[in-house]
Amino acid sequence: MADNGDEKLVAVARQIAKSLGNNGDTMTDDILQIFSKFDDRLREKLVENLNDDRNNPRTWEHTLKSLERQISRYVSADHPIWSDSADAASFLDYVDELLAVVRDLNPMAGDKSVSSYLHRAEDLLHQSMFRLEDEFRSLMDRGSDSFDLLHRNGESNYSSDDEVDDGQDYQIPVARPLVDYDIFIDALPTAIINDLHEIAARMVTAGYRKECSHAYSTCRREFLEESFSRLGFQRLSVEEVQKMPWSELEDEIERWIKASNVALRILYPSERRLCDRVFFGFSSASDLAFMEVCRGSATQLLNFAEAIAGSRSPERLFKVLDVYETIRDLLPEFEVIFSDQYCLFLRNEAISIWKRLGESIRGIFMELENLVRCDPPKAPISGGGFHPITRYVMNYLRAACRSRETLEQVFEEIMLSSTEQSLLHPSYMLSDQMTCIMELLESNLEAKSKIYGDPALCSIFMVNNGNYIVQKARDSELGALLGNDWIRKQQAKIRQYLGNYQRSSWSKIIGLLKSGGSPSRTMREKLKSFNNYFEEICRSQSGWVMYDEQLRRDLISSIASHLSSAYRSFLGRLQGIPEMGKHIKYGVEDVEAQIEKLFQGGSSSGSSGKKRETK
Repeated sequence: MADNGDEKLVAVARQIAKSLGNNGDTMTDDILQIFSKFDDRLREKLVENLNDDRNNPRTWEHTLKSLERQISRYVSADHPIWSDSADAASFLDYVDELLAVVRDLNPMAGDKSVSSYLHRAEDLLHQSMFRLEDEFRSLMDRGSDSFDLLHRNGESNYSSDDEVDDGQDYQIPVARPLVDYDIFIDALPTAIINDLHEIAARMVTAGYRKECSHAYSTCRREFLEESFSRLGFQRLSVEEVQKMPWSELEDEIERWIKASNVALRILYPSERRLCDRVFFGFSSASDLAFMEVCRGSATQLLNFAEAIAGSRSPERLFKVLDVYETIRDLLPEFEVIFSDQYCLFLRNEAISIWKRLGESIRGIFMELENLVRCDPPKAPISGGGFHPITRYVMNYLRAACRSRETLEQVFEEIMLSSTEQSLLHPSYMLSDQMTCIMELLESNLEAKSKIYGDPALCSIFMVNNGNYIVQKARDSELGALLGNDWIRKQQAKIRQYLGNYQRSSWSKIIGLLKSGGSPSRTMREKLKSFNNYFEEICRSQSGWVMYDEQLRRDLISSIASHLSSAYRSFLGRLQGIPEMGKHIKYGVEDVEAQIEKLFQGGSSSGSSGKKRETK
């Protein structure tokens, strides 16, 4: 029954349309539009009946005239079409009809009788796309100005305290401090996103994918640039970064780390989500738009890291490690976010820069090796104390080994990345690197010890520095890398240096006391020689320093034990010689008291030595 009624209405509409067909072409579409407002099925049947012959030029002429008249009203409108939802829907309907006409005419483009109609249709479509692009930009701007909220787990991230008196949401900057990254940004209201999707669908279908993507990306890039600005990260070229004073660059690296985490964990995923919603159903257009939005800022972040990768100075190791770890930890985000055909180069560039940062870290250790190897002997350290190179290297390595896991990863990656290189330099494990530096340091210190001239002081210098090395290595990640065997060998070397000191300082005087001779003049000469030797040793060595108190006590005890025993026996032999008592200058207790004063380095130097040892 309903179908019969529809047929009657169709017949009436056809009669009206036909009666106007010769003189009222401009009214025909109005009649169809009026009927269509009552029933969409009626419009479909009218169109179907009035256009039975799709190849009829009269039909094309009529349709194009109608579309030109209707679409031109919207194209030339001096107000936003999307300010009225009914106008927006009507305009999109006419665009859909125009797209259908172009689609129907395209297969017949080779026919000269058709080409003029196709040209008119394409020209009208071009005008429509320009207007849609303008409307698209207007919606993007309007949405960005009115909606900028952070959300966590699908809920608004703001409490009632975030509202102002008029009940509107207070717009907190995107770059506010974060406690975690479980956040996304809804940068546009849902209604505007839906409108943008409707426009994007027509523009992509019409072949204006690049124009639509460009319009989208222009607006969203401004949003990202503002977000980066709020994070305090400035746009710098590779050359500008490399010329920046290191003190300033350290602060800039901290800002880069924050910006990178926010960008890869919040901003880019949110942009990906928004882009996919606007271009839903058109993945290629979505990927292109997303790339255009993020390429500039992502390249800026990567360029900064690349500039840092050029660092080779040892003092820059720790900040280079920070950049390396940041890129490494964000690689999963790069993999997910930049995995499409347009963004793949960003992901690959991130991986490449991460590897170059690893090479830079290895290069820094090579520079450290050169620094230790080539550090020249200068003026001897007073009293045989710690050499600055010893302090620098040991504190440096201890600090570096706090990032042991990262450094092991760096050396492993380098070893795996080049088979030829690993064959040329087989010691690419971190433990081997540390052992190599320690060997270079020990060799350098031995060369520096020779400038003292006095073998005894040379030994004291090696004892102090060797013990400092062991103490700094023990109970730390550095010691764990070097191993217990290495520590035991170093301790054995310290004992050897202590033995060398005692032989060079005290063997001669103890031998003098033990040697035989006639009981008169020879013994008197021995006693005189002992007094001179002993006084000279005590005078010179009281200014020497032994920083480790336990080593000092053990050494004093050993010296006192051997010397006191020999001196006591010597004095015993003097008792039978007349008038020898007046030549005895020191008793056994006096000798022990003098020995106790050794290696103090003076009260001030000894104190400062102990303070320096803790650094």
